[in-house]
Amino acid sequence: MRSVSPGSVGRRARGGSLLVTSAALLSAALATPVAVAAPAPSTSPSATPPAGMSTVGGIRLGRPGTQADLGSGAPVLPKDVTARSWIVADAESGEVLAAHNAHWRLPPASTLKMLFADTVLPRFPRTTEHKVVPADLAGMGAGSSVVGIKPNRTYTVHDLWLGVFLRSGNDAVHVLSRMNGGIRQTVEDMQAHADDLQALDTHVVSPDGYDAPQQVSSAYDLTLFARSGLQKKDFRDYCSTVTATFGSGEIRNTNRLLSGDTDVPVYRGIAGVKNGNTTDAGATFTGVAERGGHVLLVTVMNPERQEHNEVYKEAARLFDWGFQAVGKVQPVGELVPPKSAARATARPGPTPSAGQAGGTGTGGAPSKPVAVGPSGGRRGVGIAGAVAGGLLVLLAGGAFLVNRRWPVPDLVRRRTRP
Repeated sequence: MRSVSPGSVGRRARGGSLLVTSAALLSAALATPVAVAAPAPSTSPSATPPAGMSTVGGIRLGRPGTQADLGSGAPVLPKDVTARSWIVADAESGEVLAAHNAHWRLPPASTLKMLFADTVLPRFPRTTEHKVVPADLAGMGAGSSVVGIKPNRTYTVHDLWLGVFLRSGNDAVHVLSRMNGGIRQTVEDMQAHADDLQALDTHVVSPDGYDAPQQVSSAYDLTLFARSGLQKKDFRDYCSTVTATFGSGEIRNTNRLLSGDTDVPVYRGIAGVKNGNTTDAGATFTGVAERGGHVLLVTVMNPERQEHNEVYKEAARLFDWGFQAVGKVQPVGELVPPKSAARATARPGPTPSAGQAGGTGTGGAPSKPVAVGPSGGRRGVGIAGAVAGGLLVLLAGGAFLVNRRWPVPDLVRRRTRP
């Protein structure tokens, strides 16, 4: 796997199952996405998947129902998955192995905290201290999940993020949002980041994911948030922590594939990411796991079966299928890159040579269009040779071209024991 951070040194994760290196951020064969005028989709969740949904990532992802291209020798999809929407994707290549109503706009619950963390986490050093005042905790919804933050006490940013990731604490989210300029500012920042990630199904109303009118996301978008967040070391550390000291006690991660439960064993290879549950959203979950050198992302939204821990059971079945299916199925779409990352890698240069024109270079496979807007217009462009004026997409500080692989550095499931 190629690295994402130039100059850092790869290392073997605990247990020796995954050798990861830091790598160049994005495909050099990507040009800046082309804006396409299209009516904004409704932010009111529908009772059934719309006949026409967003086609960001591929036309098939905009179709209702299950999308899979199994082919000969591929495992059969699990039949006992009842979620309204789900997706199985390769976290590094971005290939979507299979999906069901991937762009259905649904309430996200606390899985929206992945977007909150990906947006706000880089802004404050973990050692920063903040004395909580009553106004920091104002406006939380009734019945919110909390980690137990008390007014007039001082917490480090590190403690607050543990509260967000392990206990899904809305109180920790509100404190961090106040530090970020307030709830309104944080919502605006999150929406702007979602737009940059091309998560166009997402409409942010509350930073903590608490049920709010018109607050929606999709399995596709939640997977984009997880993939982006996993590029940040602190994000990886927090979402993979099982237990931690908070205040005078201990808190345990509510992600049952990571921490386990009476009816759900710890999933082999799990490394995060985030779960949620509200009245409107039902149970939601996005997870990342690694086996045999493959890193998969699975998102499950609102299973119809109302059994205990059902969202984790269905996610585990989809993970099992995905690890068996890697290399045996044709992808039905892909996870698109952030618009800003594509722009950041674009630099003027000489006209590509014959060996560069296909976008293969050192990275391998040539690039291809990755996103189509709701009106059918393309949001991604294929190869560097298509850039007007003969622009050559270069790596910032790199001398080679790569494909769209986005490796996850030092991914490891951290099991902190009491």
